Amino acid sequence: MSTGIVFRPQQPPEDLRAVVRAADEAGVPELWLWEDCFLDGGLTAATAALAWSERVRVGVGLLPVPLRNPALAAMEIATLARLWPGRLVPVLGHGVQDWTAQVGGAVGSPLTLLREHTEAVRDLLDGRRVDASGRYVALDRVALDRPPAQRPPLLVGARGPRTVRLAGEVADGVLLDDSGSDPASVRRARGLVDEGRSASGRPGRAVVTVYAEVDPTEADLPARVAARVGELREAGADTVVLQGTAEQPDPRPLLDALAAAGLLPA
Repeated sequence: MSTGIVFRPQQPPEDLRAVVRAADEAGVPELWLWEDCFLDGGLTAATAALAWSERVRVGVGLLPVPLRNPALAAMEIATLARLWPGRLVPVLGHGVQDWTAQVGGAVGSPLTLLREHTEAVRDLLDGRRVDASGRYVALDRVALDRPPAQRPPLLVGARGPRTVRLAGEVADGVLLDDSGSDPASVRRARGLVDEGRSASGRPGRAVVTVYAEVDPTEADLPARVAARVGELREAGADTVVLQGTAEQPDPRPLLDALAAAGLLPA
């Protein structure tokens, strides 16, 4: 079981350095970033966070696939994975459809695009040559010159059941946002992602990472955090990542609560 905190995009990027340093010094395993249109770039923020820290893993949840060619996405992820081995967790997802339409990225089948894009990025990061002629992804003898020595875990952000199952089938696991962070939703997602993994024939267990919103102004915050983490872990989450509210986005009180609750590594 792992824990983490989220740097929400309601905080300006110039606040990131202080949060990164606090997370690294406290020993929280994971720090997560958003990429929402039209706020901060996820991979640029991740680069800064990795450079400013020594040990925290940095997740980007999520990178909307309509915004990037899969070859470019794989190139960027591979560069970060080589610079900071074992410390990057990228997540791919549909993105918000209204936003993707604003930039000309709307497609007829977002699920098909996500499948094709994720498979291509995964295989490129694994060092394979990819020939793809799908509905949306077309790659002709594409291979990375410098794939990472070991591919970072690649997750899919999902809400609906078909996308959750797809995450287990084509990726290494799923990221659930706060809309799916109640115990019943996590149990359903655990079952679906395991079904997808089994159907893929690939070895290993898919991971379930959950964003859980907690108001940092609540009374008895350490006890509230301990209860939330415990119920989600029991429901099947492998990693619980706490985030503040849009009105109170600074995650440092949640970081202190994790420490007070004994939920950080010794």
